[in-house]
Amino acid sequence: MRIAIVNDTVMIVEMLRRVVTSVPSYDIAWVAYDGKSAIAYCAKDTPDLILMDMIMPEMDGVEVTRIIMQQSPCAILIVTADIKKNSAKVFEAMGHGALDVVSTPIMGISQDEKLNHALLKTIGSIGIIIGRVEPQWPSAKLVSNREKSVLNKLSYPPRHFPPLIVMGASTGGPKALAHILSELPPNFEASIVIIQHVDLQFSSGLAKWLDEQTPLCVMLASEGDRLQGSKVLLAGTNDHLVLRPNLTLTYTKEPQDYPYRPSIDVFCESVAQYWSRKGMAVLLTGMGRDGAMGLKKLRRRGWHTIAQNQQTCVVYGMPKAAIEMGSATEVLSLSEIASTLIKRVTHIP
Repeated sequence: MRIAIVNDTVMIVEMLRRVVTSVPSYDIAWVAYDGKSAIAYCAKDTPDLILMDMIMPEMDGVEVTRIIMQQSPCAILIVTADIKKNSAKVFEAMGHGALDVVSTPIMGISQDEKLNHALLKTIGSIGIIIGRVEPQWPSAKLVSNREKSVLNKLSYPPRHFPPLIVMGASTGGPKALAHILSELPPNFEASIVIIQHVDLQFSSGLAKWLDEQTPLCVMLASEGDRLQGSKVLLAGTNDHLVLRPNLTLTYTKEPQDYPYRPSIDVFCESVAQYWSRKGMAVLLTGMGRDGAMGLKKLRRRGWHTIAQNQQTCVVYGMPKAAIEMGSATEVLSLSEIASTLIKRVTHIP
């Protein structure tokens, strides 16, 4: 896999070069020390992945990401020293197409090897998604038989529960989710669960940011949470969020080597198995195929499933896969999705 580095600090560039080249199958495509150079290099030689700094003089990582994704689109991973401090910019960059965010490794710090491992693990996951790295997991059901056995020992569902809407998103997802949630009324009766591909260290900031965009309450999903009307729960760890037979939420590591974490497919499979009421599922912009199979299972259960159309997607990967698989009941633009949810929620059987 050919990887480019965009960073204005020589020491960090060399550190990233050392981490990347520690994997024999990874090569450095080029290095840019400022945004304008990165745009020019990418136009001439588009790499498989760019490790993008967020804070740079003259042109920051948000603007560089926006221009590259318009002119020479490729996978972009934000590498920043302070994720919490730069969270607003990171959200904006992800809205323009950045896939994920990781912390910059720090030379000489005891956590350096841990940060190196996190960086390489994320690069490997992106490599699988874009087809540059071979997956290492066996072809098996997304939720293992052992995990299902544990889930089945729990209590059975209550009689009354709210309408349920599942939303899945990846590349460009934060901006798309904010657009939809901002148009929902404060008395919206449905419970919403969001599976957005994002790292654990970034999820709390995303929940807070989304909460500021909507009259609804947005929180991270916690162990044992129940689904409530007018409340939005966001998957908040690097494990997969699943619904249990008693309709409470929990997290599972299985499948451990699945590149999409948390996975839309894994959550949808658990919903299809345990949620007896029909609902709505929305698959938004994103690279890869996660969510296509999950939407199909829900559609077979009578759910109304929506895929975002190509014209309004930052990356038309996941919705395209869902449409090609016959998973989507209808294909809508981003501006049409909220109004459709509002109209249909009162008619969910």
